[in-house]
Amino acid sequence: MKKVLLSLLLSGATLGVASAQVEIGLKVSPSVTHLRAGSLENGLQNEKSKLGIGGGIIVDYFFGENYAFGTGLELTGKGGTISYFDPALNRREQQKIGLQYLQVPVTVKLFTNDIATDTKLYFQLGGSLNAAIAGRISGEKYYTDPATQEKTKAAKHVIIPDVGLRAGFGVERQLGKSTRVLVGLSYHRGLLNIDNYFEDERDFKEVELKNSEFALDLGMKF
Repeated sequence: MKKVLLSLLLSGATLGVASAQVEIGLKVSPSVTHLRAGSLENGLQNEKSKLGIGGGIIVDYFFGENYAFGTGLELTGKGGTISYFDPALNRREQQKIGLQYLQVPVTVKLFTNDIATDTKLYFQLGGSLNAAIAGRISGEKYYTDPATQEKTKAAKHVIIPDVGLRAGFGVERQLGKSTRVLVGLSYHRGLLNIDNYFEDERDFKEVELKNSEFALDLGMKF
């Protein structure tokens, strides 16, 4: 009896490995990003979006014919222009913040059956684990505050970790036996307050600074 059960378990595992399919590719993602900003005082707010560019590795692990776990590794730019009232200067100031993130998506991708020859729609929903690896303010690695004249490293103005939600959809077309191209749109919404400057260094009250991104995803899987 034990031998029969062992045989069944081994057979099931073998079938699972055999039916699993991993598709790997590359993508580039031009994007429009902004910072969702607010504060109890000082009128911290978003002023302008910025254009960004990202890209990386796509990894789709299929656990069904039309269902996949979507992950990979991405390098992307985020940020935007914010403004606030500086009581020390009695005027509004602006900061143009540019951030660079490494991201690991943790998503589920759902594919339709063919809507045309070798062409499917896909829908993606999940999140991502993100880490800020570089930052600039007004194009500079260091920022001199006009009110205090203190110089700080721009990358230190935000905390390193961020967690995001993402949702997207697109079209994937098969060009050959294992080659596919995809075009999609996605929205990335940061969940963590990334501010590491206004509350700690300037004593602003209840500051909120969060990432948002709309991206055009262009990719190829091999």
